[in-house]
Amino acid sequence: MRFEAITWDRLAEALAAHADGLSPDGGGPWLRIGVDGAPAAGTGPLAERLAQFLRLRGRAVLVVSTEGFLRPASLRYEYGRRDPDSYAQGWFDTGALWREVFGPLEPGGGGRVLPDLWDPVTDRATRSPYHELPEGGVLLLHGPLLLGQWYPFDLSVHLRLSPGALRRHTDEQALWTLPAFARYEEETAPADRADAVVRADDPRHPAWTGLRARE
Repeated sequence: MRFEAITWDRLAEALAAHADGLSPDGGGPWLRIGVDGAPAAGTGPLAERLAQFLRLRGRAVLVVSTEGFLRPASLRYEYGRRDPDSYAQGWFDTGALWREVFGPLEPGGGGRVLPDLWDPVTDRATRSPYHELPEGGVLLLHGPLLLGQWYPFDLSVHLRLSPGALRRHTDEQALWTLPAFARYEEETAPADRADAVVRADDPRHPAWTGLRARE
């Protein structure tokens, strides 16, 4: 895999230009983009940069974080607070993401997307209002472990960290999640699934593969 040095702004601008010319898979009027990566990779900042460049192109954009779709603590911690298998398979409410985020953006859907569902701090429902995404709008979903869920992304980006960089950049309190990401790499191979891969070992000097042609 060959990487070319790039800045974060140039990366976001290139992704926005590519996305602006895409036709959504499945025939719906909304574009769905995924920014995948471990929390240490910084998927949120890239998603916000990309949203900014898409808005400059006149597109309505909704940025959604999977952190807003955590399952209740009683379910996340069923097998303990530091179980990597639970983190990989049971922390994020994939059913709610399908129902509240992707379902409304299917052909014939109404475009009413719930931006978040659960507050991990209070461990209660957020009760956020629905967001009306107009036709031609873009959903930007970011977070970890996205590419093994068969989400219908029209464009996907994977922020890649080497095992050493992942360990260095992960908060000490979250080091227990590292086996989950090792398993994700082995079983899902996100770098092979994504439309573009960004090497983020040094956040000051990202590099990327460019955009791959879909078969």
